[in-house]
Amino acid sequence: MKKIRVLVVGCGNMGASHAAAYHQLDEFEIVGLVSRGDSKHQVNAVLQTDYPVFDQYEEALRISQPDAVCIATYPDTHESYCLQAFAAGADVFVEKPVADSVTGAERVIDAAKKSQRKLVVGYILRHHPSWIKFIEKGRELGTPLVFRMNLNQQSQGYMWDVHRNLMKSLSPIVDCGVHYIDVMCQMTDAQPLQVSAIGARLTADIPADNYNYGQLQIRFEDGSVGWYEAGWGPMMSETAFFVKDVIGPRGAVSIVANKAAASGNSDSVAAHTQTESIRVHHAEIDAQNQFVKKDEWINLDDEPDHHALCVREQQFFYRAINENIDLSKSMEDALNSLRIAFACDESVRKGTIVTL
Repeated sequence: MKKIRVLVVGCGNMGASHAAAYHQLDEFEIVGLVSRGDSKHQVNAVLQTDYPVFDQYEEALRISQPDAVCIATYPDTHESYCLQAFAAGADVFVEKPVADSVTGAERVIDAAKKSQRKLVVGYILRHHPSWIKFIEKGRELGTPLVFRMNLNQQSQGYMWDVHRNLMKSLSPIVDCGVHYIDVMCQMTDAQPLQVSAIGARLTADIPADNYNYGQLQIRFEDGSVGWYEAGWGPMMSETAFFVKDVIGPRGAVSIVANKAAASGNSDSVAAHTQTESIRVHHAEIDAQNQFVKKDEWINLDDEPDHHALCVREQQFFYRAINENIDLSKSMEDALNSLRIAFACDESVRKGTIVTL
């Protein structure tokens, strides 16, 4: 097995998680950890290793000469770091979103194609068995569909630092929303037609031109509609922070995460992906308007935790490189969800409906 020499850039939440995955996998060899602060040393301490550490990305790229780069920094660096990696002949795993603008994401994808390097975007839910099943069951409900989703995070301490830093470049409905917009688009093949969104700045502790609460609505050409809500900060409510629901003519499918919802820990990264079970409701009724079938509960034996999901993402990254998997569709999907999210952000800022 040829090991892929990987440089990990950004050693915070997701960077540390991906570094732990690479450390576990025989398919990879970490050739460097990059961060501006002490997080790279903390990763070495947790993993009980002594991987080379760097303060500057450009220096790390030049010295380590990696086969691949994992980019888990803040979104405003993604475009530049991806372009530099491709120019150095490296394949790229980048956390979502691809870039902090649609044109930036287009440049990254064009560079991946021109350099004939792989670009895998960190849509972690695409590797989660329960979410895959959720989408599969949602597609069986007929059309139109109604999507109801949110992820509100009552953050404090370190996570509030993370969220404030994220909001220097993106709003919650862009940074977090791309995941769930992507889920909606996987459930319906219909094109999105228009979006509308609202937002509120609930604290002076973020940039004056941004907002830490937002809700978006999407209309699709087949009549499907969807909403997504995201809020970050110490003022957010823990009530109903986790709603993942789709309704169609034939019934409804819901991800039920009672333990996560009751944990009082909505800023937990693990809670974002925890599913526990899927509830399938069948709408068919008899002549007396009584339901023909009882609700079905699906409990998958394969319920990976956050670390295991990161391992699966990186195993896919390895296969994409080693087996030369065509990633054109996944790159286009990442661009599409980002384009929709930024249209929603535009709707908030202009106070108007945005046609796609």
